[in-house]
Amino acid sequence: MTAHPESANPPTLLSVIELLGYPNLRPIYERMGYRVLTEFAVRKAISLMRKEKPAVIVADFYFQPDFRDRVSNLESLLATAQSHKDVKVMVLYESAHEHALERLRERFRIDAALILPVREDALEKCLEAWK
Repeated sequence: MTAHPESANPPTLLSVIELLGYPNLRPIYERMGYRVLTEFAVRKAISLMRKEKPAVIVADFYFQPDFRDRVSNLESLLATAQSHKDVKVMVLYESAHEHALERLRERFRIDAALILPVREDALEKCLEAWK
């Protein structure tokens, strides 16, 4: 079997899943040609980012009104991603939390935000454009 040139060194996608409330998107990422790394805690994802330098980060967003100095689970991850200008950041969120996501977007670069449940065609369109 002959390998395609792009599959010899596929771009890395870091999937940060803290909510676990939506279908597994890994098959879509892999079908789009990404090598997928998954972390279930932002702290571990930040550590992995420093070693792996992903091309794309896909992270779920959740708003917790009881956070005192933060809006969500993602501030630390997004702050780290800002120093990697070539990394594309996609956030998956529930429509009820859009107001909080907008507050986060005022402070951090988010290249795409998709409402849960994610439409497969919208996800594929973003990922294809970023390859």
